[in-house]
Amino acid sequence: MPAPLLVSLADIQQAARAIDGQIVRTPCRRSRTLSEISGCDIWLKFENLQFTASFKERGALNKLLSLTESERAAGVIAMSAGNHAQGVAYHAQRLGIPATIVMPKGTPFIKIQHTEDFGARVIVEGETLAEAASFAQELCAEERLTFVHPYDDPKIIAGQGTIALEMLEKAPELDALIVPIGGGGLISGMAVAARAVKPDIEIFGVQTALYPSMYRALRGETGPCGGSTVAEGIAVQSVAEGTRAFVSALVSDILLVEEAEIEHAVALLLDVEKTVVEGAGAAGLAALLKHRDRFQGRKVGLVLTAGNIDPRLLASIILRELSRAGRISTFHVELNDRPGSLARIATVIGEAGGNIIEVLHNRLSSAISVKNAALDITIETRDAQHRDAVGRAMTEAGFAYKITSA
Repeated sequence: MPAPLLVSLADIQQAARAIDGQIVRTPCRRSRTLSEISGCDIWLKFENLQFTASFKERGALNKLLSLTESERAAGVIAMSAGNHAQGVAYHAQRLGIPATIVMPKGTPFIKIQHTEDFGARVIVEGETLAEAASFAQELCAEERLTFVHPYDDPKIIAGQGTIALEMLEKAPELDALIVPIGGGGLISGMAVAARAVKPDIEIFGVQTALYPSMYRALRGETGPCGGSTVAEGIAVQSVAEGTRAFVSALVSDILLVEEAEIEHAVALLLDVEKTVVEGAGAAGLAALLKHRDRFQGRKVGLVLTAGNIDPRLLASIILRELSRAGRISTFHVELNDRPGSLARIATVIGEAGGNIIEVLHNRLSSAISVKNAALDITIETRDAQHRDAVGRAMTEAGFAYKITSA
């Protein structure tokens, strides 16, 4: 490990003492249902229940508490599009430290608003995170501020590592941890703590297939890294050499997950645990379910890193998951445009146990006979088998259809 980022168990224990009582000691609980689904013993660390709904508070607070009086008076600056920004702004406000946050253009307004609500000066600059970071560094030097890096800082890494201490205190029998990787600060700190407390524990990282920066860096590979992802919290294109060294030394493997797998994990946590988790926070569960044979029979700890998900995005994920499961489907039907036809098909669907949510009735399409009408009927069913049973009932009643969403 490089000296500038050398973090020990003692550093993490010191961070735990420093932040104690100032952050939420979040629950760490066994999930009986997810354990049954996956075939292993799953323990969940609910970091989405922090005040700002993210683990980022831990590292941010530990860094702020380490500042000298002159550094506190001058103020701090950070670059972030979300969770780190809110963690720094919130605790800086609590400690009376002036905070400036640089956020890239395109950052959702609600995240800007939340950061400003914590008293920070928010500057929107740069088309990308990299451009925002460059501007923040320039402003930091110009105004003589202290830069609070989101992950490449020993105080940040030590603060994040306190999560592993709490998990192993609650569930010392854990033999594996699955941790999302963006910049690598979280997994670096957790790996140091966990391997020091329990040397034989295995640490696994998770990245999205669209942003496999650490995965490729450790393999000496290059390739495209970018795209629209539901896990924007771990959408980091470049790797810091400091965190790379920690991951290389302490992490067994990095697992990649696809977008649909992350969406499924978000929906499953909402359905089973009744907890709201953003895409990055659900990545660990997505990886475990994808590689369940690898974790069969093991005792696995997952960190639900954050819960700051846009409500509209969450609604879309829920609907898409219901569609994938066959619980909501749209049937496209052409039928004779005469009195009673709509009532008849509705009766067939109802008698088969389907619940009609929406009907779009199109008589004007030039793609169908002038004597026909096109129906798009969105139906709720129990599962895919029930959906197919409703379809068979429609066929037996003489209605031809095709499913346009499922």
